[in-house]
Amino acid sequence: MSRPESTVTVNGSGKDINLLKHTWKAQWITHPSASTLDYGIFLFRHVFTLKEKISEFIIFVSADNRYRLFVNGERVCYGPSIGDTAHQRYETLNIADQLNVGKNVIAAEVVNFGEYRSVSQVTYQTAFILQADRNLNLDINTGSADWKVIKNHAFSPVKITSEMMNAYYAAGPRDHVDDSKYPWGWNQLQFNDNHWLNPKSTTTEFAVGRGFLYGGAWHLVPRTIPFMEEKVERFPEIIRVNGIEKNDGFLNGKATIIPENSKVKILIDQKYHTTGYPELTYSHGKDSELKITYAEALIKDVNPDKKVSDGNLNLVDLKGNRNEFEGKSIFGYYDIICPDGGKNRFYKPLSRRTYRFVELEITTKEEALILEDYYGVYTGYPFEEKAKVETGDLVLSKIWDAAWRTLRNSADEMYYDSYYENLQYIGDTKIASLISIYVSGDDRLMRKAIQQFDDSRTSEGLTQSRYPSNIIQIIPPFSLIWVDMIYDYFMYRNDPEFLRPFIPGIKSVIDWFASRVDETGMLTNLKWWNFTDWTIDFPSGIPQGADDGYSANIALQFVKTLDHAQAVFRYFNLEHEVDSYQKLSKRIKKSVLEHCFDTKKGLIAETPDKKEFSQHTNILGILTDTFKQDVQSDIMKKVLEDETLFQATIYFKFYLFRALQKVGLGDLYFDLLGSWRGMIDDGMTTYGETDINPRSECHAWSSSPNFDFLHTVAGIYPGEHSFKSVVIEPNLGQLKTLNVEFPHPQGMITIRYSKNDNNINAEISMPEDLTGEFKWQGQSVSLVGGKQNIAL
Repeated sequence: MSRPESTVTVNGSGKDINLLKHTWKAQWITHPSASTLDYGIFLFRHVFTLKEKISEFIIFVSADNRYRLFVNGERVCYGPSIGDTAHQRYETLNIADQLNVGKNVIAAEVVNFGEYRSVSQVTYQTAFILQADRNLNLDINTGSADWKVIKNHAFSPVKITSEMMNAYYAAGPRDHVDDSKYPWGWNQLQFNDNHWLNPKSTTTEFAVGRGFLYGGAWHLVPRTIPFMEEKVERFPEIIRVNGIEKNDGFLNGKATIIPENSKVKILIDQKYHTTGYPELTYSHGKDSELKITYAEALIKDVNPDKKVSDGNLNLVDLKGNRNEFEGKSIFGYYDIICPDGGKNRFYKPLSRRTYRFVELEITTKEEALILEDYYGVYTGYPFEEKAKVETGDLVLSKIWDAAWRTLRNSADEMYYDSYYENLQYIGDTKIASLISIYVSGDDRLMRKAIQQFDDSRTSEGLTQSRYPSNIIQIIPPFSLIWVDMIYDYFMYRNDPEFLRPFIPGIKSVIDWFASRVDETGMLTNLKWWNFTDWTIDFPSGIPQGADDGYSANIALQFVKTLDHAQAVFRYFNLEHEVDSYQKLSKRIKKSVLEHCFDTKKGLIAETPDKKEFSQHTNILGILTDTFKQDVQSDIMKKVLEDETLFQATIYFKFYLFRALQKVGLGDLYFDLLGSWRGMIDDGMTTYGETDINPRSECHAWSSSPNFDFLHTVAGIYPGEHSFKSVVIEPNLGQLKTLNVEFPHPQGMITIRYSKNDNNINAEISMPEDLTGEFKWQGQSVSLVGGKQNIAL
């Protein structure tokens, strides 16, 4: 199921300049009479003749909302890469290998999810556009060539709501398919399209690239990320069958017959959490119904006589060990297929599905249904696991592998929660981006995310908390974290021209917060949702004082970002801002200590009334040097030992580990992995949104061990901006040996550690032009490119 190499995006290869600086020859087209705003699946096709074989046949294609493109019946891509109408992505493809001398057909399935669309879908109306490269002597462009269109009435939406899911749900509808209405073979050359309609142009305005002199409903920009990885994943096991004898033949491409007049349930366990587009092939079974339910975990039955169903149940408390099936049922979103009795019918969902468990609930009528083949097609961003960490500890290896699966299953055309929301949040994305570049060295999805959050900024100056999104949600601390993401990129990549355009956005975010610093030197009068962490002691995740008083926590988050902005602005010689931010940072830190430091407890309280204390605020006090450096180690020990403090959840433990490493206590890291060990003990194969009873079973912010095994334990981090030099400062804890491979921008760094008591031996190989410093228990050794041995 791999995508053919001939369809690789070439990101223009010089071809895109005409599309950005001129009007397109092609026009956006749509159905001539159907609603362009409501739910609908529309099929477009164009037949043309190619007189001779050519090596390059470049086309540019996009659609609103989503599309799948076929050439002579073969799917070559799907898209567009998610964005918004002000940044409507188009794909650049070379389809020469799919074309034949003589007649050919290009076909597209365009989906508009209408009012049921996911919150991440920003749309204008149903539309499709395809243009051939201007150098081609052949008109296949929409708007001028002889394209045809029909609405596919086989599809209708299965509306999924938060009430149905007993949790916030924003990922869009599932599918109801009536095979009797499906135009089978519509994307094949020999299909008879005589009854199809001529499409109409969507608007009198031109199709334009973003920034061209004319406006348009969609401002076209090229795709900036690669196509997704796709690979077949066979279902390994049926764990429960009702209504027939167990027969898993269809899981291996061998037919399984569901008898006529039967009611059957088949529960399948993938054995691990995954995401993608399952594909089902089936025949016959006229008038039967097939319901396919997908779930990340099974749910305990409420009682023996009543299965879990829609209602006001706290389902996350009912999961138990994911590997235990007795007394449990499936609960989740679902598709419905109604076979028409034909042969070799095929179903692939219109949007991705996420699952570990899948149940087929089948009701047949007078004709048996034949299940011929069923498998998943894993689909995700094509990250390559270049980093390697060998500890010799099986549990630590499981922690690493589950963390990497968590990251992989949370990354597609953006970073997101793959089951419930399909939304890219800044707080999650900051952590996921660092893991991406640490494990794979690939920064393209990180770059796209930084740009999209900048695109989301409102007139107030803040970013939206999640983007793309058709519903505005603002979390002011996430705007600060967006600036921190820019700082991260500044530290890890030498790319000033990418960073420079974000300077106005950084200023606007900082100005919003700075305008709310009153005469006390503290932040006050904060609007919106000041989420910081899901700890139960923060109401709705909001630190005390953030909404109606003074919050030391939010103040120190602002200080952290002020310090990061200074580093970036100093690089761009913006000395006025650097001086201003430096003074403001010092003022706020001084005020926090004056108003919120409790001398008896020796910690910073949440608010000036000094009644409540958290790990979070004191972690920030360490990270911002609000506490003097000579007491930071003692403060960190209090943070770890004082159980009366509000405890950080799995999300904010990322920052706890940053503070742990900063004060020289990184050897304690492995002792603090209880949340991750606990999820593995519960049979989870990815890490959840929270430490205990997570709603989402796969949340990118919890995959931080992939970062910390390399950054904290192996001790690899930048010595200066742009990763021009490297610091290697290991914290091996109880490990005696550790082998590491790390993808630095200049090449691979490999390290072999061996430790005996307080002595360490390190065999290090670095790219030839890279320099750095090795640190161990107060000692320092210079590093150079090539191989070197260090014994301390």
